[in-house]
Amino acid sequence: MTSPIWAGFSSVALDPFILLLIFAGVAVGIIFGSIPGLTATMAVVMFLPMTYTMTPIQGISTLVALYIGGISGGLISAILLNIPGTPSSVATCFDGSPMAKKGEAGKALGAGIVFSFLGTMLGVGVLVVISPLLASVAIQFGAYEYCALSVFSLSMVIALSGRDLTKGLISAVLGAIWATVGLAPIDSRARYTFGFIELTAGFKLLVFLIGIFAITEVIRFAEEVRSDIHYDIREDVKVRGFGFSFREFRGQFVNMIRSALIGIGIGILPGIGGGVSCMLSYTAAKNSSRHPEKFGTGILDGVVASETANNASIGGAMIPLLSLGIPGDAVTAMLLGGLMVHNVAPGPLIFAKSGATVYGIFVAMVIAAFAMLVIEFLGLRVFTKILRIPKNYLLPIIVVLCSVGAIGDSNRVFDVWGILFFGLVGYGLIKAQIPLTPMILGFILGPMFELNLRKVSQLFMMNPLSIMERPIAIGFFLVTAAVVILNIRANRRALD
Repeated sequence: MTSPIWAGFSSVALDPFILLLIFAGVAVGIIFGSIPGLTATMAVVMFLPMTYTMTPIQGISTLVALYIGGISGGLISAILLNIPGTPSSVATCFDGSPMAKKGEAGKALGAGIVFSFLGTMLGVGVLVVISPLLASVAIQFGAYEYCALSVFSLSMVIALSGRDLTKGLISAVLGAIWATVGLAPIDSRARYTFGFIELTAGFKLLVFLIGIFAITEVIRFAEEVRSDIHYDIREDVKVRGFGFSFREFRGQFVNMIRSALIGIGIGILPGIGGGVSCMLSYTAAKNSSRHPEKFGTGILDGVVASETANNASIGGAMIPLLSLGIPGDAVTAMLLGGLMVHNVAPGPLIFAKSGATVYGIFVAMVIAAFAMLVIEFLGLRVFTKILRIPKNYLLPIIVVLCSVGAIGDSNRVFDVWGILFFGLVGYGLIKAQIPLTPMILGFILGPMFELNLRKVSQLFMMNPLSIMERPIAIGFFLVTAAVVILNIRANRRALD
């Protein structure tokens, strides 16, 4: 019998068509990441429908390549425009743009690209090691553990969604409410259908995500369509070698390892993502520096910290996605939809049921990291020219492709109305300054929590002391209580 590891490796590395898809996906992802306002999430949203007819490993490899390219591409506009192409590159602006103004754009870009690659590789390395171990533990989970895990995940994302805990809670509850539309688990009673037979099947995950991410962004852009925005783009940038010396690389080694660990750790936590990891790693680098006053004036340390962390968070975010079926950030929420489309069920049994596909994903991520390194260095001039393309030419195409993708998922025109509805919902929440991330996790985790809560209630009625036999569940509940209490205290101190 063929080993799943070898089957996964050979299905990707020895298939020229998949290699072509990976390189194309990385290139497109870099373009989306480098253009301000277009993100890695939108790249995955836009191209997900194109993977419907592909094999699982072809489709998922393409989406993973878009993910890696999109996260890394944000450094280009962050350094050259002082505008982060993606939220993950916010901290790159702090020192990348000042370096460019001092004539060191080549060094900043070279360091950003190289340490993005190294961060990705370190994240994938941890993913390969931890995912099977976590899956082997999670396979022992029952109703109590999944119920506690759902509560813990929601508490984490609510607590870290901002200072206003109430708004985070509102967002998560809204997401859970949207997930209750349709037939209830266990007894299959119709809920909140209001006489519409189309709502009996509920809202599809892809419809929800496309509306929240893509359509909301298009509506936000419509506000600015009449305003002229001119970017001062440097197109004469040259990178010699890698842009920096080996001595400078050695000086950044500790910074790289620390930032990668922060990125991986933040990536594992549900619903937080690279935007938080880059800021935390930048702060950690500044606090541990002998010359913190130089941060923000254009030094290599800031670029290295930000780009290593946000790319390392890719591997971290994939760990809970594959092992537990819980997305670590917004893009992996879309990847969850992609896995479901291709009949790959993420969770504890994924290595047993789809082992070759999982190891194929690992190989695709490694190849995508190398592709990102090569494409960004060779195509830097092309990407700087693409920055000039007006978004009002790109976004109508995105709307059309998103509509086609919504129809193609379930062959229902009704789903087009669904993405428009959730686009308006997302836009309204943004205007109310309510974070969207808790709502996404609420939508995904709500059904898991409801199903297992009903099972737990039945077990508890039969034996009230049955929970005492589930130490993992008790641990999750205790940590959840600690997170909520500590966050409430922190919010009160901030208000005082």
